[in-house]
Amino acid sequence: MASETLLRPGEIKDILLREIEAANLHELDVEDVGTVLEVKDGIARIYGLQKAMAGEMLEVTSSDTGNTIVALALNLEEDNIGAVILGDYLQLKEGDEVRRTSRVLEVPVGPQMVGRVVDPLGRPIDGLGEINAATTRRVESPAPGIIVRQPVKEPLQTGIKAIDAMIPIGRGQRELIIGDRGTGKTAIAVDTIINQKGQGVICVYVAIGQKASTVASVVERLKQAGAMEYTIVVAAAASDPAPMQYIAPYSGCAMAEYFMYHEGKPTLCVYDDLSKQAAAYRQLSLVLRRPPGREAFPGDVFYLHSRLLERAAKLREDADVVDGKTILKPGGSLTALPVIETQAGDVSAYIPTNVISITDGQIFLESDLFFAGVRPAINVGISVSRVGGSAQIKAMKQVAGRLRLDLAQYRELEAFAAFASDLDAATKKQLERGARTVEILKQPQFRPMPVEQQVMIIFAVTNGFLDDIAVKELKGWERGFHDFMAAKFPQVGNAIRTEKAISKDTEAALRRGIEEYKQVAKK
Repeated sequence: MASETLLRPGEIKDILLREIEAANLHELDVEDVGTVLEVKDGIARIYGLQKAMAGEMLEVTSSDTGNTIVALALNLEEDNIGAVILGDYLQLKEGDEVRRTSRVLEVPVGPQMVGRVVDPLGRPIDGLGEINAATTRRVESPAPGIIVRQPVKEPLQTGIKAIDAMIPIGRGQRELIIGDRGTGKTAIAVDTIINQKGQGVICVYVAIGQKASTVASVVERLKQAGAMEYTIVVAAAASDPAPMQYIAPYSGCAMAEYFMYHEGKPTLCVYDDLSKQAAAYRQLSLVLRRPPGREAFPGDVFYLHSRLLERAAKLREDADVVDGKTILKPGGSLTALPVIETQAGDVSAYIPTNVISITDGQIFLESDLFFAGVRPAINVGISVSRVGGSAQIKAMKQVAGRLRLDLAQYRELEAFAAFASDLDAATKKQLERGARTVEILKQPQFRPMPVEQQVMIIFAVTNGFLDDIAVKELKGWERGFHDFMAAKFPQVGNAIRTEKAISKDTEAALRRGIEEYKQVAKK
């Protein structure tokens, strides 16, 4: 026994290392297969995959069912990877096999997606069969640089009088819709999509964390209005895992970007709503053991929304390259309408202030106005468009210039007049004009109005033509007025629509039309 060679532990280690180096493991793809260490709350800890990239698609195969589920690598740690599972994580368990794809997360894009309801991975959920999209696009991609952008100067009409007149939205703008639950935020977004009919705008509606029944009713409403012909709906319902809710807005944005970059089209993206996306991201981050910050949100929650909303842009007509890739058809645009839900009107909370600072203005909806019957319940004092008149046609600027100031003054006077016993004639007149303006700006849901009709009725109210008509009669008067103008003075509407301005002749015809209709309405 003494003659047998005894190897010391150090020597064994050296021999093993030499043997491992001699074996060409790269040809065997050993580093591209990993193992699930644990699965909990939509997160998998994975051992192996030393060369995995942040944001890479991983394929996890369930040993029980044989199904392959996509995961997204988020945390790259020294000895394991933290990945979020984009699917049913309950199928997976410790020991399941994980493979790299060497591809960053992508979704199918292209004209085949239009008119469909899909999940955040681009898979159809409307029961209308497979989608054979020829192209894919990365879910996360850099925003276009400042050189290839141009100023926002073309209106994106919402069809809502109060918005198009006072808080105009332009193509390429990011306008926040903010307010408490049940104040009509989704209604404004859906009306805007319906109003794009015939405008050549491709719309993407992203539903995040809503009830599936709510999403179904929105899709049904869009179908009834014929809007699904140019709309893609991306739905991550409340019952879907948090990772799906987290990537849904980026997927929707990627689908819209295809039309902006490859077809040079104007696009509209509605994110309804980003509060729920932030909550889903917070859930993922806490399970991934990322350090919590204010309100338990992770430190990069601002970046979560900024990198999404910065992708909205109006591209120059001669723009040629974005992120090193050639733009096939320049001049396209992506308009973003993010939605944020506040708690008891608190716009100074963490997520609302973040998104306010990223966007180019906000439409603030107030519960008190909503319950008082002012719908859409827009608070004109807090709402603002930082693009302003650049996003309006000249005709609207001509008639709506004073509207915002008049309304703000009316609100102040209204509060003051509640305590005053007798008012002077000028104050009374201003209060009466304000009451009529508020009544005219009310609008039923899902009935967007063409811009020429908006201009005509706002001209009538701001120039005092309606001062002698009772407030309760204004709704019926307005309906009759539009029918009368279409029948007897069609040239006025045509001129506003085509020339986008009110000439002296058009104004004279409009005044004559209002006076004639007032005589007819009295009888």
